[in-house]
Amino acid sequence: MIFPDTLRDFLTSRRTAIEPADVGLPPSPVPRRGKGLRREEVAVLAGVSVDYYARLEQGRVGHVSDQVLTAIEDALRLDDHERQHLRALVEPRPSRPRSSRPERISVRAGLRTLINAMDPTPAVLQGPRLEVLAWNRAAAALLTDFGAMPVADRNIARWLFLDPEARMRYPQWDEVARGVVAALRAARDPRVPDPALERLVGELSVASEEFARFWADYRLYKHGHGTKDIYHESVGTITVNFETFLIDRSEGQFISAYTVNAGSPSEERLALLMSWDATVKTSGAAQR
Repeated sequence: MIFPDTLRDFLTSRRTAIEPADVGLPPSPVPRRGKGLRREEVAVLAGVSVDYYARLEQGRVGHVSDQVLTAIEDALRLDDHERQHLRALVEPRPSRPRSSRPERISVRAGLRTLINAMDPTPAVLQGPRLEVLAWNRAAAALLTDFGAMPVADRNIARWLFLDPEARMRYPQWDEVARGVVAALRAARDPRVPDPALERLVGELSVASEEFARFWADYRLYKHGHGTKDIYHESVGTITVNFETFLIDRSEGQFISAYTVNAGSPSEERLALLMSWDATVKTSGAAQR
């Protein structure tokens, strides 16, 4: 194994998240010292010896067969993304070290043009570490003025955990924040060195107890689609639909676009917000 510490953390987090009753195990006559499944219970469910599973969780075994991996994945009820992650953790060390992810992600001019052209639909271009790389006027009005931040602070995770405005902006802040941390976990490919991501995680772990706790949960999440509530004191709560579009051959960049249902109160509130924002900026420009 080449990532024993990460493998241990991942497998431990998955088994402690499963209640014995959920997999048909009877109540234990011996009081449990911790949450979730014991190692020996995972071993029984996977059809491997307790000693073998214990050594696997500790990263002390060599090649793991596809059959054994599949059995453990099934026992731990891993989803597709978690299965891919587990296999990355047990992948044999490549003969050539993999190159590090670039510290700074370059953005094609065409993508910046696309983001601006999507206005008045709010849209944000993000990098693999949730860097905010480009945004349009509508996104700045709906979320926050990323242009007013130092470049190094333009990161969704930094904003969520270090800026009090984000807690006001998201009524379900806890749910949103957990998803963001899980997305950072998913972006952390153990096979590809990423010093910038490690620095970000280290900084936020020290600055925010909540981030450190969510990080320890070892959840994995890929941005897809769904709904979010976004609150503005001037118009109230806006329920938006978000869609994620991955950009091919872009070092992991993706676009998040936000829409509202036609004829809904949220459509009216978003239109009011955009109108108010345009008025404020026009007035500010006239005073300069």
